[in-house]
Order: sequence, then C-alpha cells, then structure tokens
Amino acid sequence: MGLRINDIAPDFTAPSTAGEIRFHDWLGDSYGIIFSHPRDFTPVCTTEFGAVAQLVPEFARRGTKVIGVSVDSVEDHAKWKRDIEAFGGAPADFPIIDDTSLTVAKAYDMLPAEFYLPTEGRTPAHSATVRTVYIVGRDKKVKLSMTYPMSVGRNFAEILRALDAVQLTDGVPLATPANWQVGQDVIVALALNNDQATERFGALDIKLPYLRFAKAPK
Repeated sequence: MGLRINDIAPDFTAPSTAGEIRFHDWLGDSYGIIFSHPRDFTPVCTTEFGAVAQLVPEFARRGTKVIGVSVDSVEDHAKWKRDIEAFGGAPADFPIIDDTSLTVAKAYDMLPAEFYLPTEGRTPAHSATVRTVYIVGRDKKVKLSMTYPMSVGRNFAEILRALDAVQLTDGVPLATPANWQVGQDVIVALALNNDQATERFGALDIKLPYLRFAKAPK
C-alpha cells in the first residue's frame, strides 16, 4: 500500500550531491518537498529541475527544503546539474539523491505497476520511477502527494500554491476553497460555531449555512 496522508514519511540514509543524507535529520524542523525523476538527462525532468532551481528562494522563504530523487549515481547527478543550471538560468542549490538501489523509490512507492510484473520481457522503462511529489510537514508526516506520468511536465506553480495552502491550514480549523491563492479568503471549519469563528478569525462572510469565509491569518 502506498503512503497516505498523515503517514510518517519514511526515513532513509542515502548518498546525494550534498553528501550522505539521513532524511529526517536533514529535514530538521523544516517542511520538505521530495520530487522523484526516472533518470538523469531526460528532457521533461531537466525542464522541471530548472523550474525548481528558479524557485529555490521561494521555497526557502517558506521554510521548506527541496530534494530530488533519481536512480542514477551522484557522479551523473553532478554532470546533469550543469544542464539544469544552463536551462533554468539559476544554480541547482538542492540535493539530488543517488537511488541506484531503488531504496527510496520503494519506500515512497514511486515505482509503476509494471515494476512488479514478472521479469521476462521487461525493459528499463518498466522500472522507471513514477514522478511523484510529496510535501512533508515539520512533524515528518506526509501532508500532500501528487503523481504524474512520465509524459506530463509538473506545474511547480501549483506545487508552490499547494505548499502555501498546506502551511496555512496545518493544525488550524481552516480549509482553502477551489483555486485559492495567497491573500484570498479561507473557509472556517464547521467544528467552530459562528461566535467561536468570529472571535478567532474576525468577521465572517456566510455564503451558505455550511460555507463560512474569513480573511486568511497572516
């Protein structure tokens, strides 16, 4: 069974472009984003790593560390980073894990269904890691996951938006509506009555008996 929301993100020790990393220790009291890639030098993944390189300051501003996972070696990662930086126009200032053993891919259920087929007739593509994104909280629990096929480039603006929503609502009785953006109103949970909600979050905008909006806390 794959990882579920509120599962503890599996800890691991692995080599990376930043040296040996023990994931929970590396994460510390930060949020974390793990994003997997099937192989180094693949076209879609190079564009995505370039996008992440551009967004590193935005993730840092949100107290979030990012880490990539790929099944190639640290040596290959170091060569690939030059391509990433050339394409993205920014330094790739985040670790890339050497997962040649598939230890991380298996722990985080990043392998496609074909990986588990009988070995006869399989090609390397059958073992390529599915391109999964996990947002991990300060409590080391999985807060959100997104999985993409190899042919579809990820939208890192959406991942950043989702991170903002996760951080805003983490541990407080709030939710974000469809297409929410930073600065827009949020939904107050029904666990609070109107008086409690008003006292905690200020004036409410009640659209329906079960849909109550308030200004997002700063």
